[in-house]
Amino acid sequence: MTDITIPFSAAGTAAEVLAGVDLTGKRVLITGGTSGLGEAAAKALRDAGAEVVTPSRRELDLADLESVSAYVRNWTGQIDALIANAGIMAVPERRTAANGWELQLATNFLGHFALIRGLAGHFTADARIVLVSSGAQLRAGVDFDDPHFERRPYDPWVAYSQSKAAEVLLAVALSRRGITANAMTPGRVHTRLQRHIDAATMRAMGAMDDDGNLIHADGFKTPEQGAAGEVLLAASPLLAGVSGAYLDEDNQIAEVVAGGPEPLMGVAAWSVDPAAADRLWDYAETAIGALAGPSLPDLSSADRQ
Repeated sequence: MTDITIPFSAAGTAAEVLAGVDLTGKRVLITGGTSGLGEAAAKALRDAGAEVVTPSRRELDLADLESVSAYVRNWTGQIDALIANAGIMAVPERRTAANGWELQLATNFLGHFALIRGLAGHFTADARIVLVSSGAQLRAGVDFDDPHFERRPYDPWVAYSQSKAAEVLLAVALSRRGITANAMTPGRVHTRLQRHIDAATMRAMGAMDDDGNLIHADGFKTPEQGAAGEVLLAASPLLAGVSGAYLDEDNQIAEVVAGGPEPLMGVAAWSVDPAAADRLWDYAETAIGALAGPSLPDLSSADRQ
């Protein structure tokens, strides 16, 4: 898949990606679609003719499986694309959701897993799932021995990286079960996602000046640019039929690289490992239990793609 060339760079916007694309009759669900990247993606999709649903956190709290279950029960009608855009980043202290999962893994991964599983019966035949991950997936994979930091010291960035690797693994797992699903990183964008990051860290990241003002330095994107990859994967004819891929911040299908502190681009091998994807899928299914909803194909290892 890495030989596919996409005619958009990091500077491309969601509107440019969908220029000339008619999405009349299509219905898209976007989590976290009321601000930031999700709002930018929603506008571009609506401008192209799609019906876009953007539930607020009051309607759908991804960290609360009962909230996810209620949302699923109340859903009616088709879904042509689902963009798992909502998330939290670098929560400074270890916190857990009601079910005991570490909060970032619960919100960024498990809530979306439960939502997708619960709504599976509403997907159209060519529905697309988009998991909004991060370049942080290069820094840490899923620690299956202690995913919730019950024994190892809690680190907000390791926890965030793990949750973002889990989102890429979910795209792989869905793809292996016959559902078109891909992941992507938007790159560096100022949104509410950074609300838990202290000023000193923001300055060290080159994202804030000494007076507390946000800096749009080289390498930072606007929300409209960050959302380009979301709508590419959700609705562009250019990527019809592509599944199990990861778009980098340049809106290109990423090379698989060894994870660790050195690589700045690409997708970590641990984020696309099929065995890890299946293991995480089984772990999440156990966690959500009866909330799984309509079953996706239960393929044997030999039959998986």
